[in-house]
Formats: sequence, structure tokens, C-alpha cells
Amino acid sequence: MKSEDVEAALRESGALLEGHFLLASGRHSQFYVEKFRLLEQPWVTSQLCEELARRFKDDNIACVVGPVTGGIILAFEVARQLGVRAVYAERAEDGKNFALRRGFKLHDGERCLIVEDIVTTGGSAQKVVELVRANGGEVVGVGLLVDRSNGQLQIDAPRIESLLEMQVQSWAPDEVPAWLEERFGPARKPGTTK
Repeated sequence: MKSEDVEAALRESGALLEGHFLLASGRHSQFYVEKFRLLEQPWVTSQLCEELARRFKDDNIACVVGPVTGGIILAFEVARQLGVRAVYAERAEDGKNFALRRGFKLHDGERCLIVEDIVTTGGSAQKVVELVRANGGEVVGVGLLVDRSNGQLQIDAPRIESLLEMQVQSWAPDEVPAWLEERFGPARKPGTTK
């Protein structure tokens, strides 16, 4: 599957949005990927997970790890296609890091693939990498649906596979170009209606 096919799937599913968005970082952007528009369509999500599984099929993966929320669905489906188990990383009590709960454990040296939906810096994926290593797992790689980091990923993994790398410009509040508000109106937080 080529990156153009992935972008087409995002557009067709309604996940690739254009407008004036206020991101969680406080920056403004013309584009936003709403992963839940994609994840609500199992047939499309399954095709993308199949591609992630294909890219890691020869790496002797024993476990796929995904962070909540969207990562649960991806980890399940990639693991199903690889014929291995899946575990899920949840936010730790400190709200910053991740933890294994609900009886999930990794075996010493267990070869793990970490999957994530859309990343901007890779911060959450990096925390899952650290969690896997702290629990005795071996990180084989990280599979991403969309990398919108503009080449600034901060993930310490031997291999990173992105189905789509998007070059998405964003602006600090005092740098927002006038045309953005003129064309799309005032900024809105993703997930809210106009």
C-alpha cells in the first residue's frame, strides 16, 4: 500500500479535515487528522493494519503493544493479522507516563511491535517504548498510521514504519496568517463542532 492510498483512505473516511484548528499544543493548523472517523470504519482500519503487519511480518514479533485509546484497536488488529497477542498501555496515575494494567505482562526478551495512530512528536509512542523496555520486552519497531511530525519524530526505536508522512504546517498564536481565519473562521478545537 502506497502513501497515496493511505491519504485517499483518510480523505474518503472523513478523517482528514481542513479548517482552522487549535491543536492541543496551542498551535494553529489548517489540517487535522481525526482518527476516530477512520477507526469507526473497521474495513478501512483493517486494511491499514494489514499493511503495518505486512511491514513487520518477518521480524518474529511476539506481542503488539498499543496505547489507549486508538492504539487498542490498532494493536488488536495488527496482532490478529500477525497471529500474536496484543497488550494495551494505559496512562499511569501520574497522567504523564504509561503503565501495564489489567494483568498484562511482558516476558523477558519478548519481541514487541508498538503501534500508534497519529503522531506529532512521537512523545506518547516514546513513553510506550520506555514502558516495554522497563517491563523486559525488546522493542523491534514502531508502526504508525500517520506521522505528522515534519521529520521531527522523537522515538528511540530500531525501526519506525509510517504508512503516511504528512507535512503539516502549524503556527504559534501570534504567527497565524490572516488568510486562515478569513477562509475558515476562528480556530476551533478538533472534535468540536463549528
